[in-house]
Amino acid sequence: NPHCSSSLHSFNMYKSLLIASSIAAASAFAPVQVAKTTTSLNAFESEIGAQAPLGFWDPLGFLDRADQETFDRLRYVELKHGRISQL
Repeated sequence: NPHCSSSLHSFNMYKSLLIASSIAAASAFAPVQVAKTTTSLNAFESEIGAQAPLGFWDPLGFLDRADQETFDRLRYVELKHGRISQL
């Protein structure tokens, strides 16, 4: 019967899809080892605004190679822009 063969094929496809999605969902919760790295950002960990759990947060990497003078200048400009935007 061709209809029965088609139903069996659909059932096997569904079963395969269910197993594959279960494996993918389970792997999302598997523990991952994260390497401990140190960067120049550790120099700014004690600055105002660095809070747990993120610490010093620089997602775009503007301060990857910055010294204290550059940090102070960017902090000044950030405060200035914030104050101007409130006018």
